[in-house]
Amino acid sequence: MKVLTVTGLSGSGKTTVIENLIKELGKRGYSIGSVKEIHYEAFAIDTPGKNTYRHRQAGAEIVTARAHKETDILYPGHLPIYEVLSHYNQDYVLLEGVRDCVAPEIAVCKEDAEPEITPLTFAISGRFANTGVKEYKGLPVISAVDDIERLADLVEEKVPNLMHDIEYECCGECGTDCRGFLARLLKGEVDGSDCVLSQREVKLVIDGKDIVMVPFVQKILKNAVMGVVSELKGFKEGKKIVVEIE
Repeated sequence: MKVLTVTGLSGSGKTTVIENLIKELGKRGYSIGSVKEIHYEAFAIDTPGKNTYRHRQAGAEIVTARAHKETDILYPGHLPIYEVLSHYNQDYVLLEGVRDCVAPEIAVCKEDAEPEITPLTFAISGRFANTGVKEYKGLPVISAVDDIERLADLVEEKVPNLMHDIEYECCGECGTDCRGFLARLLKGEVDGSDCVLSQREVKLVIDGKDIVMVPFVQKILKNAVMGVVSELKGFKEGKKIVVEIE
């Protein structure tokens, strides 16, 4: 699953960029998901007086509103973005206004692009693209209205599979953290296969969720399992081992 985020101030054109990218990528046969970050602290779909609200007030931890046209699962609080993304399995997921995910960014700007550019920015769009500028600080400036095909081409070219968010102190096998690795990947300085987490020997799934482990932890778990399994009748060196704990 490939994930990118579209960032920018309110009124800069983020939703237009997202909307047009969804349409264009959809035309190309991709399945699309999206996440909209809402910064209004008082926002809530559930409101006092509604039956679902009464369920929550009575103590339900998760409430689902199931109707003919849509199903809304309501979680309390602000879920971490990686937990949100665990519910998606589309080809592309487009994030609007999300900044706490290690993902390539399209900076959507009005007049000044500088404040929105980060090491993860790979393109600039929004109203800034109407100024006639084609490139800014080495980044392509592309209109999501007049040149959406080119912007989608760049998305196909630049956006890798979803990166993890692991600090340098926890892994650092590539010489930096996941955010730094992605920045280098977008510049063409490294290849996706250079990330050791993309070549995991050990996969751990808890309650249906893939648990990412750095190489050191993978090695500990592998050695512990192999130490037991290798003594059992039927063990064959080099064969896949699956352990399930109920």
